Amino acid sequence: QQEKEDLQGKLKFREHLSQTAGKSEATPAPSKNSDLEMKQLQCKLKNSNNEISKQSTTIKSLKNEVQEKEERVQVLQAKVSRLERDLCMKRHLIEDLRSRLKANQENEKTSNETLESLERKVKALAEDCSNKKSSIDLLKQRLNVATKEKSQYEQMYQKAKDELEKKDLKLNDLEGKMIATEYAMTELEATASQQLHGLAKQTEQALETIQKQLLLTSDKVEEFVTFVKALARELQQSVQELRTKIKQAKKMGEVRARKKGLSQESVQLAASILNVSTTDLEEILEVEDDEEAAKTKMEFEKDKEWLQYIQKLLEAQFPFASPLLDAILEKLNEKKKLVEEYSSLMKHTV
Repeated sequence: QQEKEDLQGKLKFREHLSQTAGKSEATPAPSKNSDLEMKQLQCKLKNSNNEISKQSTTIKSLKNEVQEKEERVQVLQAKVSRLERDLCMKRHLIEDLRSRLKANQENEKTSNETLESLERKVKALAEDCSNKKSSIDLLKQRLNVATKEKSQYEQMYQKAKDELEKKDLKLNDLEGKMIATEYAMTELEATASQQLHGLAKQTEQALETIQKQLLLTSDKVEEFVTFVKALARELQQSVQELRTKIKQAKKMGEVRARKKGLSQESVQLAASILNVSTTDLEEILEVEDDEEAAKTKMEFEKDKEWLQYIQKLLEAQFPFASPLLDAILEKLNEKKKLVEEYSSLMKHTV
């Protein structure tokens, strides 16, 4: 549009110049160059008009698209707001359902517990009924047996009644004898009570002696347990000392072998290269490697497990003598092997 306005201004200026030139007689006719320039400006004006028309059509189409998109955005915003409301309602509904589900689960748990208790009661009642049925059957059988026995006892009663009359006569005779026997029984009871009193005193004395012996045996057992624990600790400490001595002897042998292999000049040269003294260099050569450290750690763990095993054997029930003896003999054999190894190492070092 600015280009169009500039071109229109130039055309108006050219037209004004041409009119003023036609009016004035003194000025000559316009030249060919001005005509060409006028034609070029007219062509440019047409092109700019065409471009303006094109751009206006595109602007209109873009405006229509923008309007459509704005309408779509409004529709989508309305949908989003509806969806947000729906989502909020659904969340509230889900929370309500969760609370109801929790309440229902709790109610179900309580109902299950009551149902289980009722089932247990029903089972118990069924078992009780079956037991009662079996007891009723047994009672019926006993009743039949009792009726049979009753008839037998009635017959026996008649016989006994007859015999009783006969025995009443004998009873009178026996009553006199019973009086004599009662007198003798009282004398026997007096003598028996005296003897029982003496026996009670003897049993009390025996119980006191047995309690004293039990206390002595419990003290002896405690002393035995402390002795076994102390023996196990001493064995473990002596084994550890032998291991350390063996390690020290091996280190001394290695150091001596290294000193024999290296001359004094090479040792001093290595110390000067490392910027340390010869004693520091020997300490560096004597450093224990990782395998030896792991081995010592494993041996320490084994000793700890052995002591725990001894403790378990002492706390276990009887009999535990044979496994305890095997464990102590195992540690003694290990000590014997270590002593032999240490003596052989000391011979070689000497």
